[in-house]
Amino acid sequence: MQKQPIFLGLLILGQVASILFFMTDVITDAQSLGRFWYLDQHFRVELIAALLLTAAVAIETRYLSHLVAHARRMEKQLSTAAMAFHDVVDAHFNEWGLTTSEKDVAHFMVKGCSIAEISDLRGTAEGTVKSHMNAIYRKAGVTNRGELLSLLIEDLMQAERP
Repeated sequence: MQKQPIFLGLLILGQVASILFFMTDVITDAQSLGRFWYLDQHFRVELIAALLLTAAVAIETRYLSHLVAHARRMEKQLSTAAMAFHDVVDAHFNEWGLTTSEKDVAHFMVKGCSIAEISDLRGTAEGTVKSHMNAIYRKAGVTNRGELLSLLIEDLMQAERP
């Protein structure tokens, strides 16, 4: 998302430079043509091109502004949703009475880490991770990771309803 506004900004800058060139040429042509400048076909084509380019830049600038504002709103909403999800997950972990180690393992499970990855990240044996996972399942009243995630997602979706 970040590259698109930069590209559009550079495009707009290039077009502004073109507008300046065309407008300078139009003014110079009008001065050299004298009183009847508006009758010259070449002059009218250049003037129309410069005006259309100016309108295009105005539209692109407005679009870029909306694009950047929309991206900021989406980032804010995503951040808010992520914090809400984290709060719901932590509330469940506390409600289930998970120990600090179990909470740590459960967070990695929710993120989709494998047993080996959790073991590496925590610096513990895979057997220890499996033991924590079984305790988490027992305390949550589920039998596997899929059920645990379903439980968390279901509760999150119910919390979102008015």
